[in-house]
Amino acid sequence: MTAAPPSRDRDWATRRSAKRARLSAADRYVDGKLIKPDALGSLLEAVIRPGDKVALEGDNQKQADFLSRTLAACDPKKLHDLHMLIGSVSRSEHLDLFEQGIASKLDLSYAGPQSVRIAQLVSDGTISIGAIHTYVELYARMVIDLRPDVALLCASAADEHGNLYTGPNTEDTPVIAEAAAFHDGVVIVQADEIVGAGQLPRVDIPGDWVDLVVQADRPFFLEPLFTRDPKGIGPLQILQAMLALRGVYERHQVTSLNHGVGFGTAAIELILPTYGEQLGLKGKICRNWTLNPHPTLIPAIESGWVETIHSFGGESGMNDYVAARPDVFFTGADGSLRSNRVLCQLAGQYAIDMFIGSTLQMDHEANSSTVTEGRLSGFGGAPNMGHDPHGRRHATPAWLDLHHGEGAGMRGRKLVVQIVETFQSSGTPTFVESLDAIKVGKDAGMPIPPVMIYGDDVSHVVTEEGVAYLYKATSLEDRKAALAAVAGVTSLGRSADASALERLRRDGLVALPADLKVDTSLADRSLLAARSIGDLVAWSGGLYKPPAQFRNW
Repeated sequence: MTAAPPSRDRDWATRRSAKRARLSAADRYVDGKLIKPDALGSLLEAVIRPGDKVALEGDNQKQADFLSRTLAACDPKKLHDLHMLIGSVSRSEHLDLFEQGIASKLDLSYAGPQSVRIAQLVSDGTISIGAIHTYVELYARMVIDLRPDVALLCASAADEHGNLYTGPNTEDTPVIAEAAAFHDGVVIVQADEIVGAGQLPRVDIPGDWVDLVVQADRPFFLEPLFTRDPKGIGPLQILQAMLALRGVYERHQVTSLNHGVGFGTAAIELILPTYGEQLGLKGKICRNWTLNPHPTLIPAIESGWVETIHSFGGESGMNDYVAARPDVFFTGADGSLRSNRVLCQLAGQYAIDMFIGSTLQMDHEANSSTVTEGRLSGFGGAPNMGHDPHGRRHATPAWLDLHHGEGAGMRGRKLVVQIVETFQSSGTPTFVESLDAIKVGKDAGMPIPPVMIYGDDVSHVVTEEGVAYLYKATSLEDRKAALAAVAGVTSLGRSADASALERLRRDGLVALPADLKVDTSLADRSLLAARSIGDLVAWSGGLYKPPAQFRNW
């Protein structure tokens, strides 16, 4: 007699059964899908189990802070050993969870505001790091091996059936909700307001993905992460911007790109309508963008430089401006931005010609990281966009300009540019012999150092000294020499050989301002299209409404 296959006796719906039990335990605290706000803590203790994987929406900007504050106030005797999945560890209660014994393990992408504290907690053994991911990597793992048992999310509005309106700050909500909802995790959402059926401006996430909704005690926190006051841009950043425009953007005819956040890239945005116009580059470069609605890009948009912008998230104060420019931004019929971090990161990986960002440290081989001694900041999405994706198959002039190989092996290359000052504002050199990330990773028990962008992916380095064209280097020695030529008076820069510099300039591995016909005497604030937040408001026709901390006029 043939034995029945073992699978006939196996329970294939254990997660579904567990979800039913969790929701049953929540019955006393809810009315349909609506949680009684004063019962939220008790509900979390009933629904979440010790050892659960809990995805908490800390995004790059928006934070499910009512849920995170309430979770941090729960009883560690009831909730403990949680494995937290947090894209951006930005709030103090994110780390309170670990100090209070509620959570023990963390997978993350970024921890800028909490970077010093998290480094200390890792050193103390209070936090066990699973990995420091890129954003796309973390969310991809949520549908593979980091499947959330519970997801804690936020939305601008919800109705009584759980339909969500995420508005301009959709960011990471859809992918986390889907990862949990379609593998029998419990999806709990805080909403700024709860409205009747049919009253949402649009439905961004359907109610059958959402199990429970609670009215938040205040609107979710949104950090104006991508706002840079032009008053903080000085001659050094303006010179770097001029070098970048002439030595990279113009030379390679870069039409599609991403700008990382920083004063260096903000300076580039603000000299497009002035210096860029003088160079006759309008319509030739910088037409299609993947980036948040940077206020410093308003003058370029208004001057007709920008055709499209797809965004990872929103930006405080930019909603009215974005709604008034639907030809440029991706907006719904209600006028609000539809941002999506994963989709925009993928666009930044495969659909653009250039990524340009910055770093805190770079070694002699151009490896870089924002993880430094005593500061575990992570690196967000930079590694997603800051590498040459070998899966790309469409050709553009900029991509082909860096082509290599022959025959069937011939392909183009994405421009991966690091724009850095040779010294940080603290006086710390950017160029170092060895990245702190090596020691930090070893001390934290990581199997590999937390490097942000690997040197062999970096095609260009721009400093105030000039441009290093690393993609042209045929040897490690030439790469090091090209970097040294633009490294200023750092230890690496002092090692540069004068005769080698002339050869590097002749061979096109290094370009100094004179080589690029950049008049350094023009690098002053008069070149900026806007010199203050007030100027940006004026350029927008009053549509840009900056957050209170930037209203300095």
